[in-house]
Amino acid sequence: MRLKISLLKEPKHQELVSCVGWTTAEELYSCSDDHQIVKWNLLTSETNQIVKLPDDIYPIDLHWFPKSLGIKKQTQAESFVLTSSDGKFHLISKLGRVEKSVEAHCGAVLAGRWNYEGTALVTVGEDGQIKIWSKTGMLRSTLAQQGTPVYSVAWGPDSEKVLYTAGKQLIIKPLQPNAKILQWKAHDGIILKVDWNSVNDLILSAGEDCKYKVWDSYGRLLYSSQPHEHPITSVAWAPDGELFAVGSFHTLRLCDKTGWSYALEKPNTGSIFNIAWSIDGTQIAGACGNGHVVFAHVVEQRWEWKNFQITLTKRRTMQVRNVLNDAVDLLEFRDRVIKASLNYAHLVVSTSLQCYVFSTKNWNTPLIFDLKEGTVSLILQAESLMRIMIILPKFTNKNANIKHHVMLYLFFQVIFLFEASTGKPLGDGKLLSHKNEILEIALDQKGLTNDRKIAFIDKNRDLYITSVKRFGKEEQIIKLGTMVHTLAWCDTCNILCGLQDTRFTVWYYPNTVYVDRDILPKTLYERDASEFNKNPHIVSFVGNQVTIRRADGSLVHISISPYPAILHEYVSSSKWEDAVRLCRFVKEQTMWACLAAMAVANRDMTTAEIAYAAIGEIDKVQYINSIKDLPSKESKMAHILMFSGNIQEAEIILLQAGLIYQAIQININLYNWERALELAVKYKTHVDTVLAYRQKFLETFGKQETNKRYLQYGEGLQIDWEKIKAKIEMEITKERERSSSSLSSKNMGLKH
Repeated sequence: MRLKISLLKEPKHQELVSCVGWTTAEELYSCSDDHQIVKWNLLTSETNQIVKLPDDIYPIDLHWFPKSLGIKKQTQAESFVLTSSDGKFHLISKLGRVEKSVEAHCGAVLAGRWNYEGTALVTVGEDGQIKIWSKTGMLRSTLAQQGTPVYSVAWGPDSEKVLYTAGKQLIIKPLQPNAKILQWKAHDGIILKVDWNSVNDLILSAGEDCKYKVWDSYGRLLYSSQPHEHPITSVAWAPDGELFAVGSFHTLRLCDKTGWSYALEKPNTGSIFNIAWSIDGTQIAGACGNGHVVFAHVVEQRWEWKNFQITLTKRRTMQVRNVLNDAVDLLEFRDRVIKASLNYAHLVVSTSLQCYVFSTKNWNTPLIFDLKEGTVSLILQAESLMRIMIILPKFTNKNANIKHHVMLYLFFQVIFLFEASTGKPLGDGKLLSHKNEILEIALDQKGLTNDRKIAFIDKNRDLYITSVKRFGKEEQIIKLGTMVHTLAWCDTCNILCGLQDTRFTVWYYPNTVYVDRDILPKTLYERDASEFNKNPHIVSFVGNQVTIRRADGSLVHISISPYPAILHEYVSSSKWEDAVRLCRFVKEQTMWACLAAMAVANRDMTTAEIAYAAIGEIDKVQYINSIKDLPSKESKMAHILMFSGNIQEAEIILLQAGLIYQAIQININLYNWERALELAVKYKTHVDTVLAYRQKFLETFGKQETNKRYLQYGEGLQIDWEKIKAKIEMEITKERERSSSSLSSKNMGLKH
């Protein structure tokens, strides 16, 4: 990826350009110390002077009023705020008419920013004050007072906090009175620029110490650049939060959100005082100290999937290369390419007006549909789904869906699940509420809706997994690991990988936590991850190859064993004999452990017995053998569920089948005395059995009965073990007869 620079031979301004701002993806306004406001049209390459400001007004900062959805004719949406050296800010229309000038600060107003909803304006100045204004220019409050000039300001993603500079310090101040202020030393020199992205919640800062830095919203340093030759005078996030730009003297740099640099350009611009990204995130404009406005287009982005490599060579042209046969295809589009995604044998490309879906088998006849409004900021692909998020004002979205599948959304501490084809929530719509803020989330790629799993990382860097079908059951949110920084699901089967502290970990069968948590460690693959350095990120997990990007931007490829994926394929096709043969061929404990958990999950106890024997779990082999001897299929199913820890479901199956004694007995075996007595009393059977086992239990440990309910029902009752054993034997005989009768009826039906 690099920047394609565009710079006129002669500048359009006579003095330094202080600020720039985009109205659309093709139209820009620039302000200069020559008092001119100039409109640039990139389609026609025309420039027009909009207005000549009075000689005493030297513009410093410009910010367009955010556009609101559903208001087609809103005059304020076609206006911008301009701060100036005379202590005022000016509300100016798109046509150049000054609608209002407001006395705001003593000394120059150094920065002004609308919040994301357009309901408030913040200004900062040489007097050290931070002020909040209404959208009509009425003063609401003075948020803070500093002893030094405040050079830059930015709103938090929720428009409830403000970030501003104070010498070498950065300060985050909530709008609510008496709320806690976050302050930290960020640079060794005066901080000149800050920016706070609403998508990734990360903060950029730049200062006279010639460094730029990336912070999280808690003030923790994520990246610090090497010192440059000159002070960093401007920084700006791309709208989607994936890239940012850095400006300095004769310097324009394009960086990844983690800090490392994609490209460095050295245009003849003087210092770049202000950087603005176009709405679609494909272009940069810079306000230059020598009167120029520099434009830079992001090109040579690359997407890879298996044997295909796609490069954006020009604004409207892509090159497709098949590395197997070195075949090359060119894809040309009517409009500028904004976003693209390559996965699952399909290429999805969004331009400013249309979306194209190509198959890797045929590059000539794409599916094309129009994008009526908004800018595509995210494309997510799954095997049977393509999802496009179109970010519009007021943070609404429009969807383009192909085929039927599940989508999930993250909202702070809550995950919501929706059917992608209808947009309707699954269940009650609220899948889970977590105690901590959720940072990263991923939905597995294979299986039916009710079998799908969600993995997520919370603020404490703990990795959890939960099932789609278990709505609201907090106990089913199970921790898989700690200190997990990044994760990804395999695209071909439900294998999960993550970078965990200093280890690269692969969970070959994460569903093991729901089946037999004891053998989960035996289903893992781990290796040292120190070679990836600090803050690596998993880019993709395709087939058996994992791609990891290190903090310096370099890519590292890791190959894992192909056998677990083959095992998943055999199990999904119910080819149990082939699965056993594969495990015998590979002779690895992880394979046998995965097969054991898969067999139990699919109720194939014969295969489970073989797999557990192979990993030395003799007690579980014996339990499986005892399950085989049970007289009815309901009892077998209940004990299989108990094997997996699903006690409540096992009890329900027995009660629905009328096997009351068996339901009571499983609670006795688990020492769940309260529930055992509750069932006996409710169904008026085997109360004496429960009391007898309770008495025997207490006598074994030399205890006296203290439970009031047991004392109540045991008062005056004589325990007769012979009678109890006869009743139990009668229950077992009755279950056998019932099972035999059911089997005979089934066989008669087959004969007829």
